[in-house]
Amino acid sequence: MPTILGHPRITIDATILAGKPAVRGLRISVEQVLRALGAGLSPADLLDDYPELEAADIAACQAYATERIAGESVCPVGTA
Repeated sequence: MPTILGHPRITIDATILAGKPAVRGLRISVEQVLRALGAGLSPADLLDDYPELEAADIAACQAYATERIAGESVCPVGTA
């Protein structure tokens, strides 16, 4: 299963979640983890809800998202 360079806990497989970045080949997407955290779920609650997850998986999702955002270009928009 292919992993993301620098993120061995994040995998991409066309047969799992249609190729969305997922945690260790599980059917838990990076997006799902980040949305849960963003909605106010604590990491401890997330681990309770998904017993197959590990704390390092949550950290890997956050690190992966941080790297993706860091690579974005920003185009200034003029103000009226």
